[in-house]
Amino acid sequence: MPIDISGWKHIFKIDPDRYLSDEHLDLLCESGTDAVMVGGSSGVTFDNTVDLLSRVRRYEVPCLLEISESDAIVPGFDAYFVPVVLNTEDGQWITGQQQQAVREFGATMDWDLIVPEAYVILNKHSTAAKVTGATEVRDEKDLIAYARLADRLFRLPILYLEYSGTFGNMELVRKASAVLQQARLFYGGGIDGPDRAREAAEAAHTVIVGNVIYDDIDKALSTVRAVKG
Repeated sequence: MPIDISGWKHIFKIDPDRYLSDEHLDLLCESGTDAVMVGGSSGVTFDNTVDLLSRVRRYEVPCLLEISESDAIVPGFDAYFVPVVLNTEDGQWITGQQQQAVREFGATMDWDLIVPEAYVILNKHSTAAKVTGATEVRDEKDLIAYARLADRLFRLPILYLEYSGTFGNMELVRKASAVLQQARLFYGGGIDGPDRAREAAEAAHTVIVGNVIYDDIDKALSTVRAVKG
């Protein structure tokens, strides 16, 4: 049965390549967040993904894998989020790696668990931008065009605006969200506490909280209350 993301407002994103204590993981999984997403831009392996999944599986919170390496695809997640980077000229991040993963695993994949994401990477200095060769989104018209491309042409269920470590322009996020007819807008980047979480939640459908988990666990936890009341 496909996973229902329609009511999700808050997701914690945890990185298999970064240390997270059992105590802090317990706090995250029991916080009331809508889901825990496992993923990272580098250093993601089968072994560290299996380890993190086994730790999260002790809790009832939905656990998702955002696939960045086909070698790190691990069975047992509630859903598998597959990024398709719209603002790159490098085809391996649009269809290349996806085709290779389907070539290897397609016959055994449970397609009800697969959720494609249209990614637009908006911080050109981020690791994600460098790895994928993301091109600059020049202005509002560019971003609106990407939003419509994801929503109306490709009919993807998620448009993920990734500012990756910096807090983005919420007016642009709001305008992109306004043109979507069926896709859900995920926002990630620079959410370092409740104020920015609340501001992002007013512009996007779903807020992704990542780096602050490793910098200040109390501030990370406060984002759940800020977003979900």
